[in-house]
Amino acid sequence: MGKPLVIGLTGGIASGKSSVAEGFSQLGVPVIDTDAIAREVVAPGMPALNAIKARFGNSVLDATGQLNRRALRNLIFEDAQARADLEAITHPAIRDLALNRIAAADAKYVVLVVPLLIEKGWDRLVDRVLVIDAPESTQKARLMQRDGISAEKAQAIINSQADRSSRLTKADDVIHNDAALESLDNEILALHNKYLSLTTT
Repeated sequence: MGKPLVIGLTGGIASGKSSVAEGFSQLGVPVIDTDAIAREVVAPGMPALNAIKARFGNSVLDATGQLNRRALRNLIFEDAQARADLEAITHPAIRDLALNRIAAADAKYVVLVVPLLIEKGWDRLVDRVLVIDAPESTQKARLMQRDGISAEKAQAIINSQADRSSRLTKADDVIHNDAALESLDNEILALHNKYLSLTTT
């Protein structure tokens, strides 16, 4: 089997990316989640963790030698250069591992989940962009409930990402995740059949 069709799945925070990814997974489609890969590449013994330690010092490690994510977040929160340095270490490692998994997938198509697909230029690595879209009011309510945060904090997080219109202009396909779960399942199945048909033409 040749290289699979790569579907880049993205969407704003609390839009339902995980639910949609799980739906594709249940249909037997390989799902490659860059958030999960991001945790793998900074595991103890991995080159990226050694580079992070060299750049930021031992304060970003916990007592067991694992990455202390909170300490690292605090260091880069308001330091653009530190954030850029971290991304220069982690992003190539994440991209390389993701591409390796795509190449190894024995499937007609794969779903690559990248929250900041458009913002970070990952759309250039995929064949089609699938945007999970939800009204901002829905995102906000889900975020407040999920993370137990204030309306102001939720709005600030939403504002820090690309706006809906920017994402939608890049979309080849859109799932509107603002209705019942049954409707979501139907949208996923329809796209599944579409992607399979694209691989046989």
